[in-house]
Amino acid sequence: MQQPTRRQALAGAAGVAAGLGFAQAAAASPPDTPAALRRAGELTRGMSLEEKVGQLFVLEVYGQAADTVHAGNRSLYGVDTPAEVLEKYRPGGVIYFDARRGPDNVRAPRQIARLSNGLQRASRLPLIISVDQEGGSVVYRLTDPATLMPGNMALAASGAARDSHDSARVIGTELAAVGINQNYAPVADVNINPENPVIGVRSFGSDPGLCAELVASAVRGYHRGRVASAAKHFPGHGDTDTDSHTGLPEITHTREELDRIDLPPFRAAVRRGVDTIMTAHIVVPALDPSGVPATMSHPIVTGLLREELGFEGLIVTDALDMRGASGEFPPDVAPVRALQAGCDQLVLAPQTDVAYAAVLDAVRSGELSEERIDASVRRVLLHKLRRGLFLRPYVDEDRAERVAGRRRHRAVARAVTDRTVTLVRNADGLLPLDPGTARSVLVTGWGVTTTATLADAIEDHPGQTTQVLQTGSRPSAARIEEAVAAARAADLVVVSCNAAAAWGEGGVAQAALVEAVRATGTPVVAVAVRNPYDIRRFPAVPAYLATYSYGAPSLDAVARALYGELNPGGRLPVSVPTLDDPEATLYPFGHGLSY
Repeated sequence: MQQPTRRQALAGAAGVAAGLGFAQAAAASPPDTPAALRRAGELTRGMSLEEKVGQLFVLEVYGQAADTVHAGNRSLYGVDTPAEVLEKYRPGGVIYFDARRGPDNVRAPRQIARLSNGLQRASRLPLIISVDQEGGSVVYRLTDPATLMPGNMALAASGAARDSHDSARVIGTELAAVGINQNYAPVADVNINPENPVIGVRSFGSDPGLCAELVASAVRGYHRGRVASAAKHFPGHGDTDTDSHTGLPEITHTREELDRIDLPPFRAAVRRGVDTIMTAHIVVPALDPSGVPATMSHPIVTGLLREELGFEGLIVTDALDMRGASGEFPPDVAPVRALQAGCDQLVLAPQTDVAYAAVLDAVRSGELSEERIDASVRRVLLHKLRRGLFLRPYVDEDRAERVAGRRRHRAVARAVTDRTVTLVRNADGLLPLDPGTARSVLVTGWGVTTTATLADAIEDHPGQTTQVLQTGSRPSAARIEEAVAAARAADLVVVSCNAAAAWGEGGVAQAALVEAVRATGTPVVAVAVRNPYDIRRFPAVPAYLATYSYGAPSLDAVARALYGELNPGGRLPVSVPTLDDPEATLYPFGHGLSY
């Protein structure tokens, strides 16, 4: 592909706003200098109110190309193509999703890069193009051939800040290559609640000091990868038992506990120069007794984050279409309240026409001052200047294809993943298995792809034959009976479990499967492919490994660990309590076995 010249890039970024001085302002001096601040101010003063308000929105667009008609755009915005969405609202940013949510923006590296370039050309100002690519197998958008790096809790199990840095650098490098300039990562929540339904392995663990160290190293890694970083979810979502996607959680920590547990990773991120901080839809009475979510709380967003912690970058909301926000505030209220609290950008505000009009009306009526809006617009523009988006809005589509999943990135992923596998229990020295002994292995439990991938990795070892019996996240009695019959005929059973300690009836059923196959007398190895807490439900299982992920690199690593080709060196980054008494410890923080 022939790349646009620098002059063309600047003209495309400035769009029809060139007459307002945007093109001249685009030749930004180094960030955080008086000249950069002055240019951000000049840009802001040259914009209409409608253009300013547009910069406060981060929208999703449907489709894989800027000029392709998609029914999702018509349904949400009343126009047909992503380019028309940008023309209508002039947003400050967009966020990419895969087909699971619907927008289906990310298929292949060249396609993503072409979409990014198309959106930048269609935008009157350069766009912040963002994504949630946290690593691991819980929150991610780009898949193969993009490199799959371990998630946060796995990285914490390795115990090496360098691994957190290198993982973020690889992710950032691949995102930047396809034109994504903002990753909504790392997660800075300290997961001290084993029942947390939404954070879990997305966190670096339960130790605030370790979380702070690894958050800071991740921020540095993303910057090395030339992508902006975002610490989330402020002021800390780690001790909740409600998912803010479906409800409004409450954090009951005292201010002293918040300072000791929840805030250290965010303080570390600010010190390291994190670009963006994302707020949480959680109620924190110790910080704001009014009962409003943190996203809509002036004492939390402005008082604590902006003034006390001294954060000067972008503050963005978590998705406003989540029930933690939309359940409490209608579409014409939530965006105004978030801006009044001190947020700079509104991510996925539902009913965009209503939300956009509500902000305009609030400014015109005086409910929101234009000075307040200008402050956020200046920060948005300064962020774009800082990231070089006026000078370099486009990416090389050929290079995008070469960078995603490049060999050295996959080598980093394998090396880091190998250090994360954690052997929690190994009764009677069941592991490692003798690789020279022929055996039949039953691979059962959660996940069609997971069990099949794990079985393939086991069969890579000579003399090992496998049978796969996928039972789902809530095994039925009939399915358990099938597994028992197969276990009796096998030499070894490997059971994949996923959040068995947290998923109510599903967890009980997964535990019943483990106990039923164990009762056959056939040796059993349980593999926790998400949260490491699952052994709470079956503490007597002979062997138990935690991978923190069901991605192929993790499953390959655990298969090699079974046969002693990999000596598991991971250590639990959380403590695992007993099931009956959450105050009693089954396995402490830092526990881990090796051969």
